[in-house]
Amino acid sequence: MVPQQRIIAHFDLDAFFVSVECVNNPALKGQPLIVGGSRERGVVTACSYETRKYGVHSAMPMARALKLCPHAIVVKGSRGEYSKYSRMVTEIIAGRAPLFEKASIDEFYLDLTGMDKYFNPWQWAIDLRREIADKTGLPISFALASSKLVAKIATNEAKPNGCLQIAAGMEKEYLAPLPANVIPGIGAQTYRQLQALGIRTIGDIAARSQREMELLMGNYGVELWQKSQGIHHAAVVPYHEAKSVSTERTFDSNKADSEFIASELVRMTERVAAELRDDNKMAGCIAVKIRYADFETTSRQTSIPYTFYDDELIPVARDLFEKLYRKGEPLRLIGVRVSELTSEAFQTNLFESVEKKAGLYKAIDAVNGRFGQGAVSRGSAI
Repeated sequence: MVPQQRIIAHFDLDAFFVSVECVNNPALKGQPLIVGGSRERGVVTACSYETRKYGVHSAMPMARALKLCPHAIVVKGSRGEYSKYSRMVTEIIAGRAPLFEKASIDEFYLDLTGMDKYFNPWQWAIDLRREIADKTGLPISFALASSKLVAKIATNEAKPNGCLQIAAGMEKEYLAPLPANVIPGIGAQTYRQLQALGIRTIGDIAARSQREMELLMGNYGVELWQKSQGIHHAAVVPYHEAKSVSTERTFDSNKADSEFIASELVRMTERVAAELRDDNKMAGCIAVKIRYADFETTSRQTSIPYTFYDDELIPVARDLFEKLYRKGEPLRLIGVRVSELTSEAFQTNLFESVEKKAGLYKAIDAVNGRFGQGAVSRGSAI
């Protein structure tokens, strides 16, 4: 039996952070725009295509970027808005695609294999792209191919705001003239190594034998040779929202002491935040639950910009609690839960200078890991 030909679509939101800023402020559209930190010590998170013409790119020090493009407009960024628009696009795709994988905050793979029996996958993808653009205002590029690898490479070639289809059997021919470093995972150092071996294009890799590439670069050489032939079997991993992280405490006796309840709320929020960091997850939603002495139970939740930091979660937890709690009434139970967990949203924090904060939390987690949770805690939790 002949295996069914795979049809993989790769959708990528063009210059996502920049595009969101332009949707919220149309006057920025078409301008040389940089999203990032402070002008003196910040780093470029993203930049518009107009700015890239001057050699500016993400992860570049802001000071250098402004020397290259001194007339660029710099905006700090709106982390909550990025989370919101990513959710909007995810919901649209989830409502249409039979199987999809959310690879990052702005990147999606869709498995359309078998759909060609009923309608044209190319037209279906065009219609989906149009729906996303109409409902969000964001530009989005996509490509159709027989594998995730080729679809991703083709999408990058189709940008900005374009689309491309690589017919089955044409993968090797399509890839051959492209520079080798368009293959995901080939960084600057590996590309220099390949160039030293006389390899500049994907076709140069394909022209070598698999055994030769193995002798030159070991198992990685074999992997590169297979990719140069357009061979890539990675599956589209079905997207499922991660489970929540929660903690609850039922008191030995009912509690009405506001200071005690507030400190317990802080401790519990610190606990779930530490668990998020331990699992390399961020949360996009937080909820607080309370149970009164008569067993009446109520809860309230809200969406938040993706985070795993105590100082960002605690104020929201306190606000939810204040909106829930009838002051003076004794409580039997209190709980904190975070949900909409993802390991794909770390890049949403790139526009902030987070190294110092991340180092602080890493140190705190290390101490608590060695001496027990709560060995280091906020004064408000004591």
